[in-house]
Amino acid sequence: MSRISLDPPRTPFYRIGSWFLRRRFGAVLDPFRVQGHDMPVAKAFAGLERSAARWRKLDRTLRDLADLAAAVKIGCPWCMDFGYWVLHTHGIPRAKIEAVPAWRDNPLFDPVERLVMEYAEAMTETPPAVDDELVHRLRVHLDEAQLVELTAVVCLENVRSRFNSAVGLARQGFKERCELPQPVHGT
Repeated sequence: MSRISLDPPRTPFYRIGSWFLRRRFGAVLDPFRVQGHDMPVAKAFAGLERSAARWRKLDRTLRDLADLAAAVKIGCPWCMDFGYWVLHTHGIPRAKIEAVPAWRDNPLFDPVERLVMEYAEAMTETPPAVDDELVHRLRVHLDEAQLVELTAVVCLENVRSRFNSAVGLARQGFKERCELPQPVHGT
């Protein structure tokens, strides 16, 4: 249960943001509902998310896997739920999405994907556990711009996951939107 009300004041910016989110995601995202209590915070988060959506140096699958691996490491239920939906909408197979929590032991991931998730987890440690050897292994596959973007993606997910966990956000039902519909048995 959220530690902060999901019913903020209905300011003009909040109403516009809610309309946009419903149109884009089919629902007003709970993090925005919490942030709606302090519109400068909500506007800053929205601006950062809009900017991050335009980052294009890193392969989208690598970006998505790093994002979800960081959310899993932190244990944010809202971020894992939403992340599952994002990866699904980007065409990542269900088996691969569900394997992210145990990526080290799953043959579905290629060596670069494993490195990216290792980096995401190392960055998410407190304090961060990134070392020169890990960066060197990544640099075999990523150029400097891609490494900068990967680092920023993981940082952003840490901000999201830690914020959402601290305010007590639960799953919002995004993963269920990805489930296959059950067959209807007629007579």
